Amino acid sequence: MIKPNRFATVLSAFLLVSLAGCASSSKQEGAGEYIDDAVITTKVKAAIFNESTLKSAEINVETFKGVVQLGGFVNSQADINKAVEVTRGVSGVVGVKNDMRLK
Repeated sequence: MIKPNRFATVLSAFLLVSLAGCASSSKQEGAGEYIDDAVITTKVKAAIFNESTLKSAEINVETFKGVVQLGGFVNSQADINKAVEVTRGVSGVVGVKNDMRLK
């Protein structure tokens, strides 16, 4: 019989446990997803800032697993529609949840 190399066995077990620790659940993100969401949030904020008709300081942006949540208070329904449209145009956005309110 050939004995398995203990080092390889221990290393494999360590890698398996490490990868399981980085996995995401339905309510918590893994490390890679968190970074991806941070990038998406930054892109959305920049896109809203570059849209001259929107007041970016009044719109809050959060992202979880590619779904962007927009919040805050805006002046008109047209502003809400434009913010949602701009957000959908950003690469990496899976969906948009609109929680913006009219002033």
